[in-house]
Amino acid sequence: MNEGLSGDGVRTWVINLDRAPDRLARISARLEHLGLPWTRLPAVDARNFSIEQKALLDASGFGRRHGMTPLPGELGCYLSHIEVMRAFLASEARLAVVLEDDVKLHDTLPAVIAALAQHAGRWDVVKLSGVHFGTPMPYLDLAAGHRLAVMLSKCTGSSAYIMNRRAAQAYLDPRHGLLPMQLPYDHAFDRGWHHGLKIRMVTPWPCGHDDQVASTIGTPASGPSRKFKGLKRLPTHLWRLGNELRRLGYGVSERLRETLRR
Repeated sequence: MNEGLSGDGVRTWVINLDRAPDRLARISARLEHLGLPWTRLPAVDARNFSIEQKALLDASGFGRRHGMTPLPGELGCYLSHIEVMRAFLASEARLAVVLEDDVKLHDTLPAVIAALAQHAGRWDVVKLSGVHFGTPMPYLDLAAGHRLAVMLSKCTGSSAYIMNRRAAQAYLDPRHGLLPMQLPYDHAFDRGWHHGLKIRMVTPWPCGHDDQVASTIGTPASGPSRKFKGLKRLPTHLWRLGNELRRLGYGVSERLRETLRR
């Protein structure tokens, strides 16, 4: 691995399970090609949870909000991102790029990171990849045809993002932070209105998901479906409706703020 800070105080962490060296080899070769220094963060392995780690899951809260039972791998993923935040705050880095080891890195990523570092006052967390469209409302040109945007709709995925120290501190706050786990990580960390953070996205994405790399979160091999059915899903539908209305209101207000800033 090529550890260290870039010239603008950015440090890149790659989340990787000890039992997935092939995934590390793939992404490390790509990072070296792009000239991005990086540090490996050993992922929390669901096969080896401690009692303390298991206690960080609010299973009933997860069921109400997400409408299904959680997988152990979802908790492992969640706690791995928490560990990145702790490592970030213990370092001298000003900004942290967080990458899951199955992410696909496009050639424009270094230029986008450099541009985001130059405009660090305009955001707290920026998603560099996503699963859903997000309904982006761009407001700032970055580099190589990419723009910084506010999201008006759901955009899951956590395979690549950049955050500042304020965001990491907010996420780890024992009162209003991310713990205990009540949602999958990619549904939890972009709720800017809840954490008091400026959450943004880059459009078009400078990173993507590699469908050729199998997930390490896992799925149940047999047994009943994880997904709740019928009236049992009603609390989830209500929670999601409220959440998305808040997201829309937050996005509109954040876009207006950026417009008035000009």
